[in-house]
Amino acid sequence: MFATWWVWALAAVVLGILEVVAPTYILLGFAIGAGLVSLGLIVGLLDGLVATTYGIAWLGIIFALLSLVAWLALRALFGKQGGGVTTFDKDVND
Repeated sequence: MFATWWVWALAAVVLGILEVVAPTYILLGFAIGAGLVSLGLIVGLLDGLVATTYGIAWLGIIFALLSLVAWLALRALFGKQGGGVTTFDKDVND
C-alpha cells in the first residue's frame, strides 16, 4: 500500500491542509517530501526501490531525507521565526 503513488499524494495533500490550519513550516516540509516521493513513484524513478526486499523502508528513508531538505530550504527561504522582545534604549519623548 505504501508503494503506491496515490497514498503519498494523499499524505502530501493532508499535510498541506494541516499546514494551512497550523502554519509552522514543519508540516510543509513533510508535505513537500511526500509529494516528491509520489512524483518519483509516478515518473518511475523509485520503482527499482519498491521492487527490492526493503522497498518500503527505503521509501521511508527517502521521504525523511527529502522532508529534511525541504524543511532546511524553507527555513533558509523564510528565516527563523522571530519571537524576541524588542527593547528600546531611548524614549521618543526625551
